[in-house]
Amino acid sequence: MATLISASELHARLESGKRTALLDVRWVLGRTDGHDEYTAGHLPGAVFVDLPTELADHAQPRQGRHPLPTRERFQESARSWGISDGDTVVAYDNSGSMAAARVWWMLRNAGFDSVYLLDGGLAAWRAAGHPVEFGDVRPAVGNVTLGEGRMPAITEHDAGQWHRNGVLLDARAGERYRGEVEPIDPKAGHIPGAVSAPTTGNVAADGTFLPAEELRRRFEELGLEPSSKVAVYCGSGVTASHEVAALEIAGYRAALYPGSFSQWSNNPAHDVAVGSAPFEQHAAGPSGTSRAAGSSVEA
Repeated sequence: MATLISASELHARLESGKRTALLDVRWVLGRTDGHDEYTAGHLPGAVFVDLPTELADHAQPRQGRHPLPTRERFQESARSWGISDGDTVVAYDNSGSMAAARVWWMLRNAGFDSVYLLDGGLAAWRAAGHPVEFGDVRPAVGNVTLGEGRMPAITEHDAGQWHRNGVLLDARAGERYRGEVEPIDPKAGHIPGAVSAPTTGNVAADGTFLPAEELRRRFEELGLEPSSKVAVYCGSGVTASHEVAALEIAGYRAALYPGSFSQWSNNPAHDVAVGSAPFEQHAAGPSGTSRAAGSSVEA
């Protein structure tokens, strides 16, 4: 299954009249202006998806900041976006697909295979000279039926053991992995045994994914082999979905840890490691690191 669709391919598809549901997932952690940005200009016909309320349940310390919603809740949301069985879905954002990958993973996990990320997002669409429209889009309710459990996922317990037989990637910024700064979670550092693999390394300067061969080389340098069992986490399971997509492009089938570090670090029984290596100095107590404004924050 293809993961990406280019702006030119999407434009041709829309021009041909093929049934396509467009999802605008404009969201950045710590900001609440996604809907305002959407109404100020979006792909024609695109529906706004509110990540915190439609792609997650309420935050719970022992479940993480963005627990996955129930199948029933997600199906209700998907129908409200106008998705019906047999449709093709294209998701995008304006941040290198970092947020849009969440709905891509969730739909794939629900058994909806015909879903793509718009490579380069809104910026690529505009750069190609394609039009945008303004205001809200309210589609007719769809009839899609969703399942669950179709994509690999791991539990909190699995995450602590994964390094024994596989590779666990930490998709957050390097300074958060090393424990130099932690703007939001109760402990600083990483899950012991995890390898630092910042999600930003998956994309070019224009927000498009790197070519498959470059992504494959990147992950090989991080220790992956063709037969490797690989799992990914981030802060709360959002940007880790982007890394799952990048791994798929590179030819790996990766598991997602949905609770991610926000779940792991809220469990007092868990140690965290600090430093640049998977098993450097451990720190079990609350973070004493800087929470300075402007620090890198990933969901």
